[in-house]
Amino acid sequence: MNSELVERIESNPKYQELVSKRNSFGIKLGVFVLVMFYAFILTIAFNKEVLATKIGDGLTTVAFPIALAILVISFITTLIYVKRANGEFEDLTNDIKDDVKDLL
Repeated sequence: MNSELVERIESNPKYQELVSKRNSFGIKLGVFVLVMFYAFILTIAFNKEVLATKIGDGLTTVAFPIALAILVISFITTLIYVKRANGEFEDLTNDIKDDVKDLL
Protein backbone atom coordinates (compact mmCIF):
# COMPACT_ATOMS: atom_id res chain seq x y z
CA MET A 1 0.00 0.00 0.00
CA ASN A 2 1.17 3.51 -0.78
CA SER A 3 2.69 5.14 2.34
CA GLU A 4 1.42 8.57 1.24
CA LEU A 5 -2.12 7.16 1.07
CA VAL A 6 -1.79 5.60 4.53
CA GLU A 7 -0.43 8.84 5.98
CA ARG A 8 -3.21 10.89 4.41
CA ILE A 9 -5.91 8.54 5.68
CA GLU A 10 -4.48 8.43 9.20
CA SER A 11 -4.19 12.23 9.35
CA ASN A 12 -7.79 12.72 8.16
CA PRO A 13 -9.97 14.02 11.05
CA LYS A 14 -12.87 11.87 9.81
CA TYR A 15 -10.68 8.78 10.15
CA GLN A 16 -9.79 9.75 13.72
CA GLU A 17 -13.50 10.26 14.43
CA LEU A 18 -14.37 6.89 12.87
CA VAL A 19 -11.75 5.00 14.88
CA SER A 20 -12.73 6.74 18.10
CA LYS A 21 -16.48 6.21 17.70
CA ARG A 22 -16.16 2.63 16.48
CA ASN A 23 -13.80 1.57 19.28
CA SER A 24 -15.81 3.32 21.97
CA PHE A 25 -19.09 1.83 20.82
CA GLY A 26 -17.62 -1.66 20.40
CA ILE A 27 -16.05 -1.60 23.85
CA LYS A 28 -19.29 -0.41 25.49
CA LEU A 29 -21.36 -3.13 23.83
CA GLY A 30 -18.71 -5.76 24.55
CA VAL A 31 -18.49 -4.86 28.22
CA PHE A 32 -22.29 -4.88 28.50
CA VAL A 33 -22.53 -8.39 27.03
CA LEU A 34 -19.62 -9.72 29.09
CA VAL A 35 -21.07 -8.34 32.33
CA MET A 36 -24.39 -9.95 31.48
CA PHE A 37 -22.80 -13.35 30.78
CA TYR A 38 -20.49 -13.26 33.80
CA ALA A 39 -23.31 -12.17 36.12
CA PHE A 40 -25.28 -15.23 35.02
CA ILE A 41 -22.29 -17.54 35.47
CA LEU A 42 -21.44 -16.05 38.89
CA THR A 43 -25.05 -16.47 39.97
CA ILE A 44 -24.85 -20.12 38.95
CA ALA A 45 -21.59 -20.52 40.87
CA PHE A 46 -22.52 -18.73 44.08
CA ASN A 47 -26.32 -18.67 44.35
CA LYS A 48 -27.78 -21.69 42.58
CA GLU A 49 -30.96 -21.55 44.62
CA VAL A 50 -32.11 -18.32 42.95
CA LEU A 51 -31.90 -19.82 39.48
CA ALA A 52 -33.28 -23.18 40.64
CA THR A 53 -36.55 -21.61 41.76
CA LYS A 54 -39.42 -23.27 39.93
CA ILE A 55 -41.92 -21.11 38.06
CA GLY A 56 -45.38 -21.87 36.79
CA ASP A 57 -46.47 -25.47 37.37
CA GLY A 58 -42.94 -26.41 38.33
CA LEU A 59 -41.97 -27.53 34.84
CA THR A 60 -39.22 -24.98 34.42
CA THR A 61 -36.90 -22.88 36.56
CA VAL A 62 -36.02 -19.19 36.61
CA ALA A 63 -32.72 -20.01 34.86
CA PHE A 64 -34.35 -20.90 31.55
CA PRO A 65 -36.07 -17.53 30.81
CA ILE A 66 -33.00 -15.65 32.05
CA ALA A 67 -30.71 -17.64 29.77
CA LEU A 68 -33.11 -17.12 26.87
CA ALA A 69 -33.18 -13.37 27.60
CA ILE A 70 -29.36 -13.28 27.58
CA LEU A 71 -29.30 -14.90 24.13
CA VAL A 72 -31.93 -12.52 22.77
CA ILE A 73 -30.17 -9.47 24.24
CA SER A 74 -26.86 -10.64 22.73
CA PHE A 75 -28.52 -10.96 19.34
CA ILE A 76 -30.06 -7.49 19.70
CA THR A 77 -26.72 -5.91 20.64
CA THR A 78 -25.22 -7.46 17.50
CA LEU A 79 -28.04 -5.98 15.42
CA ILE A 80 -27.49 -2.57 17.03
CA TYR A 81 -23.79 -2.68 16.14
CA VAL A 82 -24.45 -3.82 12.56
CA LYS A 83 -27.06 -1.08 12.07
CA ARG A 84 -24.67 1.59 13.29
CA ALA A 85 -21.77 0.12 11.29
CA ASN A 86 -23.86 0.15 8.11
CA GLY A 87 -25.08 3.67 8.82
CA GLU A 88 -22.84 6.14 10.61
CA PHE A 89 -19.57 4.21 10.30
CA GLU A 90 -20.13 3.45 6.62
CA ASP A 91 -20.88 7.12 5.92
CA LEU A 92 -17.62 8.17 7.59
CA THR A 93 -15.73 5.51 5.64
CA ASN A 94 -17.19 6.76 2.35
CA ASP A 95 -16.28 10.36 3.26
CA ILE A 96 -12.69 9.25 3.91
CA LYS A 97 -12.59 7.42 0.57
CA ASP A 98 -13.84 10.55 -1.18
CA ASP A 99 -11.15 12.64 0.51
CA VAL A 100 -8.32 10.36 -0.71
CA LYS A 101 -9.83 9.39 -4.05
CA ASP A 102 -7.09 11.23 -5.98
CA LEU A 103 -4.41 8.91 -4.53
CA LEU A 104 -6.18 5.68 -5.46
